[in-house]
This record gives sequence, structure tokens and C-alpha cells, in this order.
Amino acid sequence: MRGLPIGWMALVVAAATVWAQDEPAMKGPGDLVLPQDPPKSVPRVLDRATTENTSIVVSLGRQRVYLYVDGEMAIDAAASTGKRRGQTPTGEFTVQDKAASHETHLHGDFVDRDGNTVRHGVSTRIDAAPSGTTFRAVPVQYYLRLNDEGLSLHAGRLPGYPASDTAVRLPADIAPLVFQRVKQGTPVKIEE
Repeated sequence: MRGLPIGWMALVVAAATVWAQDEPAMKGPGDLVLPQDPPKSVPRVLDRATTENTSIVVSLGRQRVYLYVDGEMAIDAAASTGKRRGQTPTGEFTVQDKAASHETHLHGDFVDRDGNTVRHGVSTRIDAAPSGTTFRAVPVQYYLRLNDEGLSLHAGRLPGYPASDTAVRLPADIAPLVFQRVKQGTPVKIEE
């Protein structure tokens, strides 16, 4: 603070003191981002949805997923996309396969020898197993496969920041709404 007039220095110290008292202590990476807006749906548009007239857009920058019906937004919801080591690719895709429940060797939990979960929601491609644990596959719900390299949309944990491998996680209450309204061949656009 060298070079500041004494009045300014007192103001900076006072502001820092007030700010420190008002701000809760940061607990983890989720505290670094603002909470996501709640999901929004437009019932009159959603009611018109069929597996023939829908498309999906994923915004990596906003961490949002959108379901469109004939080009009009029907659902706007939070998403969690791939973190740095398993970043979700951008581009034009189509739903190649869908399953209400899908077990994969990529997603699951690290468990101790007694079967207790030590770390939940991990990816074998990007997460290292803590010492003394093994991997247990956990089925993902409302699975929409976009390619053979692990890119998919499915219900999952949404911490408020990119936390997946390449997959796009959807809210548990929104995933079935999207799943029911798409088919093999539905277009999916993933953009910055």
C-alpha cells in the first residue's frame, strides 16, 4: 500500500476488514463459481415435443443444456461437463444409442475393502484411485451415447463446475424429460 495517501490506505484496510467478515470461508472448487440458475421449462413448448422434432444444445461456457422443440427452447437446465483432463469436445453429434440405465467401466466409485465408498462419481480415465481402494462401476441413468469415446449425456452429480470426463451430466429431474423426447439420430450441438 506504499504510495497511497493515508486516507486511501485507511479506506482499503476498512473495506478489506468488512469484506473478510461478510464472506464465508471457501471450502472447495465449487465455491469458486456462482450457483447455477434453477432449471426452466416452457410447458406449452415441451408439450409439443416428439422424438421427431427435438434437438439438444450444450453450452460449455455456461454449463447449461437446452432442449429445443422445432427450434424453440423447451428446457434450460444446469449441466456439468468435462474437466480439463477430460474436456467435453465441441461439435455436431447425434444420439447414437440410448438406455434408461447403463453400466460402464468409465464411471463409478472408488470403494475400500469393506465396500464403503471413498470417492463418489469418478472416471477411470481421469481420476486416480486412492491407496487401498478399488473401482466399482455404478450405472448411469438416462444414458444418451454420442460417440464411441465416452461422450454421452446422462443424469449425474452437478457440483456447479466442470467435473465430468467427456460426458455431460444432467440434473436427475431433467434427464428423464430429455431422454423421453429424443431418439437415435437426434441432433446434439456442443458449443463453447
